[in-house]
Amino acid sequence: MIFDPHTVRAEFPLLAHPPGGRELHYLDNAATAQVPRTVLDAIEAHETQRRSNVLRSVHALAEAATDAYDDARAAAARHLNAASSDEIVFTSGCTSAINLVAHAFGATLSPGDEIVISQLEHHSNLVPWQMLRDRAGIRLRVLPVSADGAIDLEALPEAVTDRCRLVAITHASNVTGAVTEVAPVVEAAHRVGARVLLDGAQYVPHQPVDVQALDVDFYCFSGHKVFGPNGIGVLWGRAEVLAAMPPFMGGGEMIRRVTLEETVYAPPPHRFEAGTPPIAQAVGLGAALRWFERQDVAGAAAHLDGLARRALDGLERLDAGRGRVRVLGSPALAPRLPIVAFAVDGAHPHDVAQILDSHGVAVRGGHHCAQPLMDAFGVTGTTRASLALYNDAADVDAFLNGGEDALEKLL
Repeated sequence: MIFDPHTVRAEFPLLAHPPGGRELHYLDNAATAQVPRTVLDAIEAHETQRRSNVLRSVHALAEAATDAYDDARAAAARHLNAASSDEIVFTSGCTSAINLVAHAFGATLSPGDEIVISQLEHHSNLVPWQMLRDRAGIRLRVLPVSADGAIDLEALPEAVTDRCRLVAITHASNVTGAVTEVAPVVEAAHRVGARVLLDGAQYVPHQPVDVQALDVDFYCFSGHKVFGPNGIGVLWGRAEVLAAMPPFMGGGEMIRRVTLEETVYAPPPHRFEAGTPPIAQAVGLGAALRWFERQDVAGAAAHLDGLARRALDGLERLDAGRGRVRVLGSPALAPRLPIVAFAVDGAHPHDVAQILDSHGVAVRGGHHCAQPLMDAFGVTGTTRASLALYNDAADVDAFLNGGEDALEKLL
């Protein structure tokens, strides 16, 4: 069976029936993906049939809500091939997950310990470590970015020293689309007893993930990028690593016993889920992950690779060798996600994005929360088109037509 993006698109209400009947070519998926009907139905069913708090009561609504919440945790564990659902911690997003690790794992570190990050990181996998450095006296080492837009792994031997306690890097770039070769990173880190965290926010919506095969220690992603609701994310942590970490926040449900003198904390994952969790969002995420598992992921990946090539080749034709359009990272980069970020010489990316919007093309313009990467490439920002499995050739062609218009108007 040939993968059909039009069949997929029909499952997304906003895409099947754009607001106001306006033509919409949605290419801002690296920021937020759209939501299929099955996810909306799951959230509505939860809120109208079993809305209640979880884990705290024995009445029928609470038990039904708890079952739905547990089912969502099981779906996330299955999606990552976790050894146990107890290794899944629900957060408000990937940023929250990384901050949780920065506080809880960070509390086990000592002044002079080192964390390795890269120049390719989203701010959410950079700023929390800078904050930890400032409050705990750790040291940050940085892996540079190569000319093709990937992490330069040749710098691993120098960056990962005996003082390294964690390597925290992206699984795939939200700007260049570069997919990180994980095995050498894990080998270098584990050789010195360090842990590895992968930011999977961009990777998870495109490819299956097996955390056991990757042999990492932490993995995180956001629901809103993988066709689920906002306000929900996942932190997976190796069981023994989570068990050795203190809690991040205090409150209800993260405890086993509380007296006025002391608190005995609950085991993971509840230790890290203080207060009322994002229940309906978790239910929606579970529905999104189950929906994604039913898709032809391999067929979608081949389809999206073709669309990305169509966009890259089209930009090259538009530029016609005049050096006006610069794609960040190498167009020949493989493997890569279907993300195309480009700078137009002499034009602000917001202006390019607005002209594209006049063509019904939704893209992102700016630094994409990756200012150190922009600095490395010598630009202040780019215009980014990012594709998902419901996009088709017509979306890319509209993007290229809008790009041609932008070049004519701005240069």
